[in-house]
Amino acid sequence: MPDPRSSRYLADLVGELRALPHETEWVEFKANYRSPESIGGYISALANSAVLHGKPRGYVVWGVQDRTHKLVGTNFVPSAKKKGNEPLEPWLARLLEPQVSFHFKELEVDGSRVVLLAVERATNRPVAFQGTEFVRIGSSTRKLRDHPARERELWRLLLDSTFEDGIAAEHLTGPDILQTLDYPTYFHLLGVPLPDGRDAILKALAHDQLISLNQAGGYDITNLGAILFARRLARFASLKRKAVRVVRYRGSGRMDAEREQEGGKGYASGFKGLVGYVRAWTPSNEVLGPAFRREVPMFPPVAIRELVANALIHQDFTVTGAGPMIEIFDRRLEISNPGEPLIDTKRFLDTQPRSRNEKLASLMRRLNICEERGTGIDKVVAAVEAFALPAPVFEEPPGFTRARLFAHKPFREMDRQERIHACYMHACLRHVTQQSMTNSSLRERFGIADKNASTASRILSDAVDEGLVVVADPAAGPRLRRYLPFWAQ
Repeated sequence: MPDPRSSRYLADLVGELRALPHETEWVEFKANYRSPESIGGYISALANSAVLHGKPRGYVVWGVQDRTHKLVGTNFVPSAKKKGNEPLEPWLARLLEPQVSFHFKELEVDGSRVVLLAVERATNRPVAFQGTEFVRIGSSTRKLRDHPARERELWRLLLDSTFEDGIAAEHLTGPDILQTLDYPTYFHLLGVPLPDGRDAILKALAHDQLISLNQAGGYDITNLGAILFARRLARFASLKRKAVRVVRYRGSGRMDAEREQEGGKGYASGFKGLVGYVRAWTPSNEVLGPAFRREVPMFPPVAIRELVANALIHQDFTVTGAGPMIEIFDRRLEISNPGEPLIDTKRFLDTQPRSRNEKLASLMRRLNICEERGTGIDKVVAAVEAFALPAPVFEEPPGFTRARLFAHKPFREMDRQERIHACYMHACLRHVTQQSMTNSSLRERFGIADKNASTASRILSDAVDEGLVVVADPAAGPRLRRYLPFWAQ
């Protein structure tokens, strides 16, 4: 739920929920607190039932009588409740799988104290509490597995839904939309003139599914609209943890953080500034020319841009409490995002990308922020070779995807694995550009003198032994042989 107008908005929301003719499967009214376990069951059931009823979230309202919807007030204080020695909210979050966003709000309505629990709808798969998935049947919370027809319908709807379609803020007026979303940047990035008048602007935003009409009146902002064009991501409770963090460290470890910046804008609105921050905070190299010294970037600008865009687009938004992170060290750059990769990291360069967030990826392509045909990693590797840097590394730490760029290192200082990895990436790049890797091309990649062709031959032999490259023409002499990445044979 949005922060602006919070007290008035929440009071109006409670009024709308009370005006419902009876308790529904996506709203639960309670006079007072019962137990931590019951709240966990409510969260699971409401997250799942919200999907079944096409709602962006479900609600529990304490301080309202169940049958009459009369305000009676409540003495429930969520922040004061514990399970054992653990505060209620983190205890609940720990036992929900997958994690789902939920928020307690305390307010006063017509002189009565009310607590509102808002639960975001499930995405990708049903939400379970303590290993059990729940659903609302009438006014009761039941185990989902005991209602197979509901379970089948829920899975069907979850498979058809996407993160981008979710609602980040609801029931806003036209002026609220224009104050909350950076619509001038939207039109600027598309390269089209700003429409004349508020209604024309709102129509254009709705056409690209950045906003949608709310059945109760006004507009909703979709997750797509908020994550790309929020003037302030912090105004969206479900998305504020998705802001990009940039951290600059002294040295090669994470013990000494020199500075840190968290992105405040949506990804599209803030992309240019974000890339500028990274480039400004990245060390540069001093090169001595014939007459002058000059500063050159440590890492290719195109590589930074493409890897940052990839991290934003391909993250798993269902992973709560974590967002993209860019970490800058003295001699390396690491860019990570929540979510394990959908394709093998060894195939990043040649395989067409698969995105969890296709609507997000599609719009960012139209905004010229990311590549149209999935050639971004090709550009990264080509730029790294042009800068004579060690090959980029793509990794899968648990629950995340990480790309690493390294500062220049002389060939003689590279270890065996670094040389083999660079050889493999070179073979991939040559293949996707309709060329073959040879002893000659590898010598050029590493800056090895022609007279030391045997050094390149040893690297090629090691890469073959590791199963990363194969010989395309075994009958040819060592210097004339062509090599392919293992997946191209």
